[in-house]
Amino acid sequence: MTNDQKREVTYLESPGESDPWSENGDALHEDGKGKAYDLEERTAQFGEAVIRFVKKIPRSPGNDRLVGQLVGAATSIGANYCEADDGASKKDFRNKICICRKEARETKFFLRMVAAAEDTLKPEARVLWQEAKELHLIFASIWRKNKE
Repeated sequence: MTNDQKREVTYLESPGESDPWSENGDALHEDGKGKAYDLEERTAQFGEAVIRFVKKIPRSPGNDRLVGQLVGAATSIGANYCEADDGASKKDFRNKICICRKEARETKFFLRMVAAAEDTLKPEARVLWQEAKELHLIFASIWRKNKE
């Protein structure tokens, strides 16, 4: 997906709530060279979308464990990116980006498990999985480009 393409993220909307990636609340900003993603905002919105998603998962001992793991991993991506952004050194920055990469991969895993546990939520889980995959690829690229 190019930066100029519009995201279709209907899973983010709930009654009376606008899409945070819409024209008014877009996670894009002008940087003088075209549009670029604000990763802090994008990871925060992803975490929020996962939180809204898990509220739809029926309660059960197995599902509760998956929900806890999924929310922890998904929200940790943004938290660690904020830490990386404020890193005291290049080594600290790279370490936090590596954690973001690992948490994005873990998020993909738990989204797959939720989809296996709850067939009715597969379409929404698939959309979130795609965003987790994109975040994983972004952080993997940043990590590779910042080798010591």
